[in-house]
Amino acid sequence: MNTKTVHSFAWTQGKADIALGLVAVGWGSSYLLMKIGLGGMGPFMVIAMRFLIAFAVVGAVSFRKIAHTNRAVLKYASVLGLLLFGLFAFLTHGLETTSASNGGFLTAMAVVFVPIINAALQRHMPPRSIIAGTLVTLAGIALLSLRGGLELHSGDALCLAGALLYAVFIVATDRLAPGIDGMLLGTWQLGFAGLYGLVFSLVCEVPTLPQTPAQWGAILGLAIVCSAFGFVLQPVAQPHTTPEHTALLFSIEPVASAVLAFFVLGETLPAQGYLGAVLVVTGVVVASLPGREGDQAAPGLDEPVESMPDGSVPVM
Repeated sequence: MNTKTVHSFAWTQGKADIALGLVAVGWGSSYLLMKIGLGGMGPFMVIAMRFLIAFAVVGAVSFRKIAHTNRAVLKYASVLGLLLFGLFAFLTHGLETTSASNGGFLTAMAVVFVPIINAALQRHMPPRSIIAGTLVTLAGIALLSLRGGLELHSGDALCLAGALLYAVFIVATDRLAPGIDGMLLGTWQLGFAGLYGLVFSLVCEVPTLPQTPAQWGAILGLAIVCSAFGFVLQPVAQPHTTPEHTALLFSIEPVASAVLAFFVLGETLPAQGYLGAVLVVTGVVVASLPGREGDQAAPGLDEPVESMPDGSVPVM
């Protein structure tokens, strides 16, 4: 097995898979941590503190690189930071009225939305794996979210809207800022997302700091584990494994959110909800797999977005 040495650390596929698995579990914990943070803070303040602290942590680690920031980086980061803020505004407000488990599974739909958006922009049919994965995930969402016939729970609808905006964010990152340093862009978009959250918190809610040790722990976990840790580790480990492994490992994220929500918050799903969760994960994995030879691949899915293949962006 080939190895690559980065800063005297020898990466292997096994080590990369372990690292990405840890990132996926960390991202899965974000839904639980957001629920805890919302217990004493407004949604916009949760977003502000999460991303401003993450910006400070990543900026401190990469201070020398940050010193080379130029206007182009700030321009694109301000736009992408607005999209990042928007998607988390949907997700955080959605989690006020739905479970952390549902939030995790529904947000996984972003992996399906990305190639569909790319295919629409390129005016061609998505690959067959995407079509099949979409149908399976839609069936899973119906089992997870529909209440009393065909009524979609408002919190679930907001999480789905967040997943769609997450996909737009991924596509925009790929198309709007070619050739810009990914580390710089990612760091500054965290800062802008936090700044937008702070502005909206000051205008739309009464800003409050975390009131309990649990809430402080949740905010620090969101900032350091879910954002800063994932942001640094995912793009470093990603090139040392395969897209297929990446897709399977990132399908751990919604499962981790459900498991953690069960043990910490006591959340459970009805029987049909568990079946829906299985279908969502299955559909995401199917949609993430490379198409057969002859399928028309969706641009941007197989090509990394600054070393972030398969629609993965280390911000969750």
